[in-house]
Amino acid sequence: MRQELLSLPKGLAEEVSKNLVMVARLIDEDPEQAYAYSRIALRLASRVAAVREAAGFAAYATQKYSEALAEFRAAKRMTGSVELWPVMADCERGLGRPERALAMAGEPEVQKLDKAGQVEMRLVAAGARRDQGQLEAAIVTLQSPELASSAVQPWTARLRYAYADALLAAGREDEAREWFGKALEADKDGATDASDRLAELDGVEFVDAAVDLSDDDEVENEDLAEDDRDEDDEDIEDDEDDDDPAEVAAAERATDVTEYYDEDDEEYESLEQSAADADVRGDKA
Repeated sequence: MRQELLSLPKGLAEEVSKNLVMVARLIDEDPEQAYAYSRIALRLASRVAAVREAAGFAAYATQKYSEALAEFRAAKRMTGSVELWPVMADCERGLGRPERALAMAGEPEVQKLDKAGQVEMRLVAAGARRDQGQLEAAIVTLQSPELASSAVQPWTARLRYAYADALLAAGREDEAREWFGKALEADKDGATDASDRLAELDGVEFVDAAVDLSDDDEVENEDLAEDDRDEDDEDIEDDEDDDDPAEVAAAERATDVTEYYDEDDEEYESLEQSAADADVRGDKA
């Protein structure tokens, strides 16, 4: 891609490059935004094959299959490469033309693909068979040396998963469970939801802990909280009833002292002085 962008003026090349970077960054998490960036790059440099390819993938991610197919065809014409052949065939599926996808699976271009491309083409062909309701044919299409191999390749998890899914659709549940398990073993990056499919087959249900409480649950919780408050009030009353009379009297005397002791009062008299005066009066009597 860098070499292709060198054919553009420096400023233009930088602008196109920025948009292509954004397409790559957003295509999985926000395909619509990635598509918007791809349209900018396409408007700036429509004669660059890398731009047409990026625009094709962005359109493909947003299920604009007709547009994606046109961009992929343009990129193929510019480069002469057959690398995009499987995804072009999948666009035909997306457009409701599985028969065209199957025809492409039999074209000479498939033999020019690398191993990953050939596996991808097999996946597309099996999908086209399923589109036509030919489940057993889809299963047979996926049966290959790559599926039987114990070696784990980048495509292994997806191939095993597609095979398991086809088996399940055909009602062969035990075999499907086995192959979902094999897909999970090969899926180190979490590219499939094989673990969830296995759980479904085993009848395991996952509860979302973040689900909001229902109205009934909220009412019940409010009632429980009210009960707790009532119990706390009763505990406080019980504590007050259990007070030692001597401690209560001492507390009252302490309160009297506090109230009496007001240094700002002009009539203030210390307790010690009051007690001494009382003793003197007692002696005189």
